[in-house]
Amino acid sequence: MSPTVEGSAHTSAPSAPVLAAYSYCEAVTGSQARNFAYGIRLLPSDKRQAMSALYAFSRRVDDIGDGTLAPEAKLVRLGETRALLGRIRAEEIGEDDTDPVAVALAHAARRFPIPLGGLDELIDGVLMDVRGETYETWDDLKAYCRCVAGAIGRLSLGVFGTVDTGGLGAADAARADEYADTLGLALQLTNILRDVREDAANGRTYLPAEDLAKFGCSDGFGSDRMPAGADFPGLVHHEVRRARALFVEGYRLLPMLDRRSGACVAAMAGIYRRLLDRIEREPEAVLRGRVSLPTHEKAYVAVRGLSGLDARTISRQSTRRRA
Repeated sequence: MSPTVEGSAHTSAPSAPVLAAYSYCEAVTGSQARNFAYGIRLLPSDKRQAMSALYAFSRRVDDIGDGTLAPEAKLVRLGETRALLGRIRAEEIGEDDTDPVAVALAHAARRFPIPLGGLDELIDGVLMDVRGETYETWDDLKAYCRCVAGAIGRLSLGVFGTVDTGGLGAADAARADEYADTLGLALQLTNILRDVREDAANGRTYLPAEDLAKFGCSDGFGSDRMPAGADFPGLVHHEVRRARALFVEGYRLLPMLDRRSGACVAAMAGIYRRLLDRIEREPEAVLRGRVSLPTHEKAYVAVRGLSGLDARTISRQSTRRRA
C-alpha cells in the first residue's frame, strides 16, 4: 500500500547545492515536458522538486533510447545509467556530486518513499525500444507500457502519498498503486496514438500487430495517407475506446490524493483525455503532425483539477458502483 501524506517527507530545508540541483531539474522539465510541467506547477515546492528530479532522470533514459547513437552504444549508456541508479539507491551520491540530476533524485528519495525500482523498469522498457521489439497483442504492448509509463505512475505516487479515503474503504485504498499504474497506461496509449507518424519515421510501430491487421494498417504509417482499403479511423477508434477504459479505472486514484496532488494528476490526465477527444474526432490528423492543446485549454483543465471537481465526480461514481 502507498504511504500516507502525513509523515512521508523529511522537513529539513535542502542545502544550496541541492537547491541548485533541483533548479536544474525544473529547468529541464519546463523546457522538455510542457504538459507534465503544467501539472506539477500545482504542487507544493517539495513535491514539485521531487517530481522534477524524477522527470529529469526519466528524460535522460528516454533520450538515450531516442538518440542517434548506435544500438551497442545505447546499451552501454543504459547500463551506466542503471549503475548510477544503483548508487542513488545505495545513498552513495553526495551533495557535491557533479551530476545535478543524481543529486536531486538522491535527495528526493530520502525525502519521499519513492520506489526507485520503477526507474529500473523504465530502463527495461527503453531497452525494448533499442532492441526493436514489436507487439503482437495488447497484452504484449501493455507489458511495455507498464515499464515506460505505469512505473512512472507508481513512482509519482511515492511523492504524492495517499490520504484518508473515507468512504472508499481499505480495499480500494490498497489499490492506489494499481490505479496509478493504470492511469500511466492510459497516458502512454494516448501518446502512442498521437505519435504514430513520428514513431514510424524512427522505425517504430507500437500498436499491436493483430489490431493493425484487423483494420488493414499492417503497412505502417510512413505517409500522411493510408493505402486503399485501410480503415485507419476504425483502428484509432478501437484504441481510443481502450484508452478511455483505462482512464476510467485510473481516475479512481484521484479521491485518494490530497487536494494539490489530485489537482496535478487531474491536470495532466485531463490534458491527455482532451488530446484523445481530438484524435477521436479527427483520426487522420495524427498522420499529418503532432496533435496538441492550446494554452487556454490547458489552463481550463488545470483550474478544473484544482477545484477538485474531477476527484469529487470520481468519488461519487465509485460510491454508486458499490451501492
